[in-house]
Amino acid sequence: MIADQPDLYAALRQSGIPAEDLPRLLSDAPAPVAQRLAPIDKGLLRAVLRAGLGQEAVRGAAAVVDYLKQSSPAALFSPALDNAPNTALPTRGERPDMPAFSDRAFDAWFATNGATYGLGLYGENRSVYATPQFADTASPERRTIHLGIDVFAPAGTPVYAPYDGKVHVLTYNADPLDYGHTLILEHRTKDAPFFTLYGHLGGSLARLLSHGAQVTAGQHIADLGDWHENGGWAPHLHFQIITDMLEQTGGNFFGVGQASLWDIWQQISPDPNLILRLPAKAYQV
Repeated sequence: MIADQPDLYAALRQSGIPAEDLPRLLSDAPAPVAQRLAPIDKGLLRAVLRAGLGQEAVRGAAAVVDYLKQSSPAALFSPALDNAPNTALPTRGERPDMPAFSDRAFDAWFATNGATYGLGLYGENRSVYATPQFADTASPERRTIHLGIDVFAPAGTPVYAPYDGKVHVLTYNADPLDYGHTLILEHRTKDAPFFTLYGHLGGSLARLLSHGAQVTAGQHIADLGDWHENGGWAPHLHFQIITDMLEQTGGNFFGVGQASLWDIWQQISPDPNLILRLPAKAYQV
């Protein structure tokens, strides 16, 4: 039995309950606990339970990571990220003169930076997400840890598929500071699928692809969106790997996660640099 307490994720992790027993846990839980867990993605809850038992939080996640390490992805951009000047764009005060990504002054600042691409960091704890929008009923903790890598470049910059696959989701997330035009591709390994997410795209997306369409590595799949179509951000790509879609059926998959669940989120969304293949120094100021 899980008692009502502020952090239900921690309670589930410590409960010793198998993930297969989640339906019984939810039906037997005290009403306050059941009400708080009801809106939470059940795939995430199962991952927390598995992690609490020392199991792989996402079955097959390690196999996907091994596949990515051994694969030969096509470049997402031309020129490729490793063949053009790029600069790291951390948001924790390392660049005190840098406007926020949601500030239109960012475009002019970046244009004078001398880089073809700017890189927003995976695993960064971003204060911009420390708002009620990024909390849920299971815990007061905000989801503040960035699960993707951002690649900043001018609006209209083409994006190319890193692997063969098919369109899993093609949608428009219209809320302010959301993904805007969004694409999720499904790819196959020998044993399991994995997914790549592309957020903040341009309106050309619907002309380039359709739901269920097959894509090939190196194919032009999208263009970076401008402010009015990408959720209200400086033009960039939010690029994310997903090993398990959990129970998310739309195109608004989690782009940030809780710090206390970072070991789990790393299995759900491993480091996108497994595909981008940039040296560690590229993400340092």
